[in-house]
Amino acid sequence: MEYILLAISCILINNILLAQFLGNCPFLGTSKKMETAVGMAMAVIFVLVLAGVFTWCVDTYLLKRFDLEFLRTLSFILVIASLVQFVEMFLKKSIPALYSGLGIFLPLITTNCAVMGACLINIKEEYDFMHTLVASFSYAAGFGLALILFAGIRERINLGRVPKPLADTSIGLVTAGMIALSFFAFKGMV
Repeated sequence: MEYILLAISCILINNILLAQFLGNCPFLGTSKKMETAVGMAMAVIFVLVLAGVFTWCVDTYLLKRFDLEFLRTLSFILVIASLVQFVEMFLKKSIPALYSGLGIFLPLITTNCAVMGACLINIKEEYDFMHTLVASFSYAAGFGLALILFAGIRERINLGRVPKPLADTSIGLVTAGMIALSFFAFKGMV
């Protein structure tokens, strides 16, 4: 039951994109087409789950043990960058269309503050391994949920007539704000 509550909290109540406002660059950049949004969501899920697990292991078994916690940010960036390189090589070989569709946003997962933020939140909350695994997956699932919802809405908006001053990014930001407000309603669940 505790893991279910943690998952609901990370996906809906403390959504990494819409409640904590981390990772907005790929959120706005890859949400114009549903295929690209789904691909980015899957890439973030893979990277964030592995990054959460590896950074927890590095922090628990290396940094804390040898009193090197001041190297946390640097070591986490190295772990995340390595994972993103792996995903990039995999997509380039296996799914070249998705690789080209994600463009510059795929390497940006390396510096995506959602991934780094989730890893740091796991450490700050002093989660054990299973809590870290559940929280990392749930933050990534929340990221994917928000991204796919936003992509669906943006595709519908592109079919309609939008006033010129609100075209493209402007209407995207207004829409993202409205989605964030709707997720804010989940705060009452706590």
